[in-house]
Amino acid sequence: MGQKKSVDPAEVKRRLAVLEPQLETLLSQAEAETDPKKKLKLGKKAEQIRDKIRQAKTGERFSRQTKRDLVAYTFIAPNFLGFAIFTLGPVIFAFILAFLKWDGNSPMEFAALNNFVKMIGNQRFLASLKNTIIYCVATVPFTLAAALGLAVILNQKIKGRNFFRTVSFFPYVASLVAVAAVWNMLFSPAKSGPVNMILYYLGVAAKDLPKWSADKDWVMFTLIAFSVWKNMGYYMVIYLAGLQGINGELYEACSLDGANAWQRFRYITWPQLQPTTFFVTIILTINCFKVYDIVYMLAGGNTGVLNESAMVLVYHIYEEAFRNWNLGYASAVSMVLFLIVLAITLVQFRGEKKYAN
Repeated sequence: MGQKKSVDPAEVKRRLAVLEPQLETLLSQAEAETDPKKKLKLGKKAEQIRDKIRQAKTGERFSRQTKRDLVAYTFIAPNFLGFAIFTLGPVIFAFILAFLKWDGNSPMEFAALNNFVKMIGNQRFLASLKNTIIYCVATVPFTLAAALGLAVILNQKIKGRNFFRTVSFFPYVASLVAVAAVWNMLFSPAKSGPVNMILYYLGVAAKDLPKWSADKDWVMFTLIAFSVWKNMGYYMVIYLAGLQGINGELYEACSLDGANAWQRFRYITWPQLQPTTFFVTIILTINCFKVYDIVYMLAGGNTGVLNESAMVLVYHIYEEAFRNWNLGYASAVSMVLFLIVLAITLVQFRGEKKYAN
């Protein structure tokens, strides 16, 4: 494909007569401007005019910036196509499907808001929404506290620091199936389970021993404890990065003023870690609302069917979509989950200026 075309001197003269005065005006405005942002903006506009002048003189079909853009788009095209086909397309289809009635086989029927109305009287949806909120409200602060505590301790110069960092991070990278199996063995509902055996020897009667994930009163506690234990190592690493970015001179000045460890944490460490905490809170909140695998592995039992005391929103979506083949209703529930996460994220971002800057 040719990049140049024949140059008409009259056309070039006409275009230059328009572009050159514009360039002079922009340059004079940029020279007189004192605001750095406005000056930079005028400079960019002047560069665009220069590019158009060069293009008019040489007869090139594409400007220099257009060529750069085409090269950039060429590099991102494969990933964008994959994203558009396997992510963006299904998401858009899910939005549309939320207003339809479809079982994956029969013709689609327009359902208007019926799928959303059905949620109000669906006990399993209400139970899953309640459990998800409880899980999120409990897991987020406990994980933050555990990760921050580990990070503060393992940021000190203690013996075996790297070993303990590795041990703390290991549950996060380990296979969920493996760690869930070990956890279920440790917290076995039987008296012979290691944890229940310890409780029994501490004086808890056999009939009062908790059934953990097999008991509707203890299952949520078990899920929260497992989630905190498995994920705190990952967020500990993020907090460690934040701690190592704090200027050591602040601690030295604080020590000279006679501050103790708590005062150093309260007035230096915690304020400096607020941007990190803001980031961790958002990521952790989103992940908690999307929880599925942990619940399925710990409370699913042999059949993989969760009762109302353990099920969460994502499991309810899976159940309606791939067990009951109620794809329209499942898409509607997924839209509700999306709106909940979006609302919480927007609320958190509103506090960004206050808590993260």
